[in-house]
Amino acid sequence: MRPWKLIGLAGLAGVAATGAVLARNERQRRAYTPDDVRARLRERHAEIEAEPEIERESATPAELARGRRHRLARLLRRR
Repeated sequence: MRPWKLIGLAGLAGVAATGAVLARNERQRRAYTPDDVRARLRERHAEIEAEPEIERESATPAELARGRRHRLARLLRRR
């Protein structure tokens, strides 16, 4: 019966450690100020705007699916 107790205690320790890690990550995520979030969104928007536009005629659905335009690829396949 002793090994089962050790296995149970190890499982409890694992659950507690996982909960502690999740709580720490949640605190870090919520620590962003509105200005931080706004700045990150603007950076992402600038990256997307800087990408060259893909022309519908020259790009195949497979090429579009590899990039960020996967929704457009699905639309093209429906036609």
